[in-house]
Amino acid sequence: MIPFSEISALPRAFFALWGLLLCLINIACGLLALVNKRYHYSALALVLLAPAYFLWQVVFDLSLFIKNGYITHVTEVVCNMNWVYWLLIFIGISACSIILLVFNIRYDSSHISPSAIKLYLDKIPCGVCCFLDNGRVLFSNICMNDLCLALTNTPLQNGNVFKEAVKDGILIVQDNVWRFVQRDIISSGETLHEIVASNITNEYAKTQALEKDKATLSKLNEELRNYYLSIDETVRREEILQAKINIHDEMNKLMLTTMAVEGDNEVELNNIFSLWEKNALLMCMEAERNEDTKYIKRIEKLAEALKIKINWDKNVEKIKKENLDLFYLTFQEAIINAVKHAEAKKMDVTINEEKDDIICSFINDGTLPLGNITFAGGLNNLSRIAKERNAKLDVIYNKQFTLILTLKK
Repeated sequence: MIPFSEISALPRAFFALWGLLLCLINIACGLLALVNKRYHYSALALVLLAPAYFLWQVVFDLSLFIKNGYITHVTEVVCNMNWVYWLLIFIGISACSIILLVFNIRYDSSHISPSAIKLYLDKIPCGVCCFLDNGRVLFSNICMNDLCLALTNTPLQNGNVFKEAVKDGILIVQDNVWRFVQRDIISSGETLHEIVASNITNEYAKTQALEKDKATLSKLNEELRNYYLSIDETVRREEILQAKINIHDEMNKLMLTTMAVEGDNEVELNNIFSLWEKNALLMCMEAERNEDTKYIKRIEKLAEALKIKINWDKNVEKIKKENLDLFYLTFQEAIINAVKHAEAKKMDVTINEEKDDIICSFINDGTLPLGNITFAGGLNNLSRIAKERNAKLDVIYNKQFTLILTLKK
């Protein structure tokens, strides 16, 4: 039986190296188990570390004894053991250490652990960090560390400083657009502050394109609105032209009638002169349509010139602003037709509000027409404009003649 102290230097060096490796393996096992919060495995690694370190220290003391001639009693006793026992002890410690290391590695790769979470968060494309009220950072992944370095030129060491740097919410960092969202988390009665950064470069570009398309669409809508207004103006001009043509036709008829009337027939001459006056006033009224004057004054002047009395309370606030011109044009046309065709002396105007409509009634006391009425001239144009504006123009004549304009609220 050869004691361990009598074996050659090379085997002793091998055992020393073996003991050092066992110490390192058990230290690694203990730290890995401690990170995964498997404390009993950390204790087991510490138990295996103790004999491995002890035997390695004994070999170290034996080497010092050979050089200096001094050896401790414990080292002397252990070294007098047969080297085979040393071999068996080292094999046993090695087997237990390797089994513990393999188990820790397998557990780390197959279970959710803090290290696995850290590894996963470092691989995701968004930034995550968590810190306390005093700014101490508890966790941050690689992406958030890079963002902090790009924004503040310093590593992520104080969460409050970084929070102040990203308070705007959306920032451009290294040609990418990042959105930073902050929230508070209550964990174990303590408030934690979390910041999550998301890369929204594509979404931001699409939003910008959408804003540009929206501006273009608004411009197009404005152009269409102006176009519709120009159409209304064109229709109005055509209506004026048609009214003038009608008046000119009436003037031609009057001229022929005047030439045909006998000079000594006073009654016929008075009628002719009256018609001349009315048609001249109508022509002047059509010329005034292009002037920038108030509708009400024009209505009152027209009624005064045609000697027809108008009764209405002028409560036009019920009518929408964009329909006021249609109302006044209808009012004017009703006066002209009442005087021209029915020789009316009085007109009552009412504006009544119903559930969805505004009913404008123009009632005159003139002569009722015979047979059916078909819209022509100004009334025909008014009816067409009303239809385009979702309105309606009707005529009712029973005891009195009533022109009805129905507008939407």
